[in-house]
Amino acid sequence: MVQFKNRYMVMEVFVDANRDWVGNDPIILSIFNVSNAIKDSIQLNFGECGLAVSLGSFQVKYVNPTTKICIIRTSREDHQKVWSAITMVRSIGKCAVTFNLLDLSGSIKACKRAALKCDEAKFEQYKLVTGDRVTVEITNSVKSCFDKIKALEN
Repeated sequence: MVQFKNRYMVMEVFVDANRDWVGNDPIILSIFNVSNAIKDSIQLNFGECGLAVSLGSFQVKYVNPTTKICIIRTSREDHQKVWSAITMVRSIGKCAVTFNLLDLSGSIKACKRAALKCDEAKFEQYKLVTGDRVTVEITNSVKSCFDKIKALEN
């Protein structure tokens, strides 16, 4: 039996705060929004065949809308194609975004450690910037996101 090999990417999403949104609602990062933006970029840059090959293992495993950290799984053979398509994503919805690769690993265990470390550091930075405006709901939401990272499996 042959084991299917994956690559896991821990990505940071930078949202352009200077851009005016259509309406007053900023983009809410979700697994669905991030996944669709990446799939659209793969299709645009590599065509239908490139999309079909990449979708075999592609999955957005985790997104934290507060700290804007996400984990993406892809096959080992196609990880460079997916990574290059991710760097070409310029918007999610109508909001300008940029992706930054924080960690690339071959196991979910190493990816979880890196994502948790980055997420905790980003949340501490978020608390320093927002000060007293950090509500209990936001703190509980981020803590539940930390629990989701710890519970990730293949």
